[in-house]
Amino acid sequence: MRRHRLSILPALVAALALILAPVTTAHPGILPESRLTIRQENELGRNFDRIIRAQMHMVGDTYITQYVNHLVQRVVDAKQPMPFRITSAVIANPALNAFAIPGGYIYIFTGLIQDVTSESQLAGVIAHELGHVSQRHVASRLEKQGKLALLSMAGLLAGVFLGVAGNNSAAKMGQALMMGSQGAATAAMLNYSQEDEREADQVGLNSMVKAGFNPKGMPETFEIMLKNRWFDSGSDMPTYLSTHPGLNERISYLNDRIRRMPESFTGREDDNTTLVKVQMLVRAKMSPATTAMAYWNDKNINTYTPIDFVGRGIVLERLKNRSEATESFEQALRLDGEDPIVVREAGIFFFKAGEFDRSAPYLQKAAIKNPRDALALFYMARLQARNKQYDQAAASMRRVLELVPEDSEVYHHLGMILGESGDTFGGNLNLAYAAVYSNNTRKARFHAQQAGQSAQTDAQREQLKELHTTMEEREKGPM
Repeated sequence: MRRHRLSILPALVAALALILAPVTTAHPGILPESRLTIRQENELGRNFDRIIRAQMHMVGDTYITQYVNHLVQRVVDAKQPMPFRITSAVIANPALNAFAIPGGYIYIFTGLIQDVTSESQLAGVIAHELGHVSQRHVASRLEKQGKLALLSMAGLLAGVFLGVAGNNSAAKMGQALMMGSQGAATAAMLNYSQEDEREADQVGLNSMVKAGFNPKGMPETFEIMLKNRWFDSGSDMPTYLSTHPGLNERISYLNDRIRRMPESFTGREDDNTTLVKVQMLVRAKMSPATTAMAYWNDKNINTYTPIDFVGRGIVLERLKNRSEATESFEQALRLDGEDPIVVREAGIFFFKAGEFDRSAPYLQKAAIKNPRDALALFYMARLQARNKQYDQAAASMRRVLELVPEDSEVYHHLGMILGESGDTFGGNLNLAYAAVYSNNTRKARFHAQQAGQSAQTDAQREQLKELHTTMEEREKGPM
């Protein structure tokens, strides 16, 4: 299961042309020259999220996304009540980047996850970003723009936060979204000021301390960013530094404040067990295979943990070295055959190798140990379908969709399962959704038509109506 980057919709491209010039006449969806309402902030956030998901690789592995969401919610719970629900997502991109926007959406890049060395460091960036949201730094700057469509604002924000400096893919996407002099001028206005940064640091530090993290994590992460500024995928600096100025000074005053804190705060130790597993998955699956292989080759194999053997096995499989990959997974299982990630990844490996009988018990164990592991359930469903256990397979795949909505690959497999079981309507309905979420309009219409021809009940006709509503919304872009 993989969250593919989607090609941007033609209608969305047209809508983003609004970025090139300010709106001068009022009409529905236009922000007046006044304070953004909570409803408008939520709409802005939804528009932004649609643009980001249409252009960036989103991580769909719930083991990773649920871990990040757990850290986010710990920080949120330690803050004053927020006027909107905080929604987190992970972007598969090597840049050291993270950002949060009005409406409560926060995005963490895998490059940042991979480079931190402790949970408190990752929590420090999360707390800082949520500080920008709670203090309304972006919202207040947007208000100064005057009359501007909320969709235009979402495009402007996407350009700013993906970065207009550097050569990595996120930065290039940012440049595409920030075309034109008006967009560039607005981008400059939207960048955080030193005052914004200091306030977000202070508010964020308070919330991360209250959440139980070591406050040293915040300046330590900023130090990591500065240290790696020349090594961020060929760019001149981490994207984060282009929108968050003054790190040297901020590190200094943060360390000064932390030195005055009690040892009960600064002596806190992190349990990095889950972080290490998440970092393994990111490195083994999302970094270039040769780079990831070099990481494990540089380690003394006598110091390998079961998670190291899993990571090495994943990379060897990517490099088509199946025999050594098998040895690596077998060693991981010998060392810890009860760890949910060890058994999950072993099950996936044996499934891909065509050893289905060997794969089944590991995937079953992974799904039992973590019922919210979408990847384990996804491969279990495929095994069940292969064994012609169609009812079980469909139920398992629907459970995956509950955990990772709008995943085109999951819809595709569910459609195939239902079709093979003889459910022509359900098969075509879900294949249509798969095409919708991979932006294949022609294919979506074809399967929708096929589903319409086999719809017989009122319930099926209602499902078909919902499909057409979704298709229309996707074709016209976010409003």
